Amino acid sequence: MSNKSFIKPVLFMAIVTVLFAGSLAAVNYITKDQIQFNQDAEQRRKILNVFDRLPEQQDDATIEQVFNDIIVEKTIDGKTGYALVENGEEVAYALEVAGSGLWGSIVGYLGLNSDFTETTGIDFVQQSETPGLGGRIDETPYKEQFRGIDITNAQNGNYLVNRPAPGGNIDAISGATQTSNSVINLVNEDLASFLANPEVK
Repeated sequence: MSNKSFIKPVLFMAIVTVLFAGSLAAVNYITKDQIQFNQDAEQRRKILNVFDRLPEQQDDATIEQVFNDIIVEKTIDGKTGYALVENGEEVAYALEVAGSGLWGSIVGYLGLNSDFTETTGIDFVQQSETPGLGGRIDETPYKEQFRGIDITNAQNGNYLVNRPAPGGNIDAISGATQTSNSVINLVNEDLASFLANPEVK
């Protein structure tokens, strides 16, 4: 093979690569603001859900307005958290909970009332569990179980317990025992750390 016949396909591939890379970079630049807005909208929706304050109308504009009216971002236990403000008072808090799942990290927010005696809800902002199995932690029936749980009587440091264990208050996901246990463990660990903080009254 001559040098010329070798150089032509190399040049062609180089040009094609540059064109595709340039096109992708341009699309990314053009859409980055919209992507960020969509990510922010989803985050706002999840935080409102933690507090059980999702409006009936859930378009992005309404979600943003409601969020800005009643939610403030603040540092909670050294992490980014949120407070629900009603009538000028902070009435509930969303603290970050995170840990390892079956296939990767699980990150979410757990809501607590203002005196830290009861949960208000949970939602997840990151998880890569198996769709149809562990991924069902993102489904409403599972998450709704985390509302109104009394956490004043922890059993051996466990505020949340999968049924049918004694004192169980959460139904594990069938076929996803490890993911279900991971969620309970990470919530219990971060909740215990938060409540042990001397600044928490």
